[in-house]
Amino acid sequence: MTTSSEATVEVHTDGDALTTAAARRFVEVLVAAQAERGSASVVVTGGGTGITLLEKVRADPGDLDWSKLDVFWGDERFVPAGDPERNELQAHRALLDHVPVDPARIHTVATSDGEYPDPVEAAAEYATAVRAHLAAHGAFDLHLLGMGPDGHINSLFPGDADTIGEDREYAVAVTDSPKPPPVRVTLTYPAIRRSRHVVLVVSGSGKADPVAAAIKGVDPLEIPAAGAHGSESTTFLLDEDAATGLN
Repeated sequence: MTTSSEATVEVHTDGDALTTAAARRFVEVLVAAQAERGSASVVVTGGGTGITLLEKVRADPGDLDWSKLDVFWGDERFVPAGDPERNELQAHRALLDHVPVDPARIHTVATSDGEYPDPVEAAAEYATAVRAHLAAHGAFDLHLLGMGPDGHINSLFPGDADTIGEDREYAVAVTDSPKPPPVRVTLTYPAIRRSRHVVLVVSGSGKADPVAAAIKGVDPLEIPAAGAHGSESTTFLLDEDAATGLN
């Protein structure tokens, strides 16, 4: 059983300052986890902000020991290997191809042309990897989340009662995403809540209203970001535009 933390909010002047702060948080949390437990784990996110964050970590990784880091993805587009839509590919180009991460500790979702061409089977395989990690380490240390203008996180979309309501499996298939591509694999709330620190990194005025609603604690079926909580901390890192709904 996990407990949830109350959300805190940090506002930064613009997108550049936001991603710089998020990269700093990435390093600080994981270095502290390695100092305390010997290793660390992070769930990364895609999108422009998420990838810029990884590029900034690459530029200034501090004392992070890459050989003692496990990397997971919050969601993945279920497309063929090498497709530029893959979050995995973007993260490799931004960061992972440039640092000495142990390849065995990079935990990817199967591709649509690989060993698990059925997205349901691919999700089950990914859930097995997540379950094994959590059994060994107790929790993810850091779960990074972006947020869409509709309030979605990972591939948990408003109104999708099956994925929003999933309370057992750590990863599920999404076959009718309202945002292309339609087929994806996503971590669920049970996985997010098995994270010590959850950090939502959000920029842009178009997201101000769902940010405000999420922080106020609306129904996650309406704004999925409202259901994202870490066991030790939950932080909304915002630029000034994304924070305008809080005034």
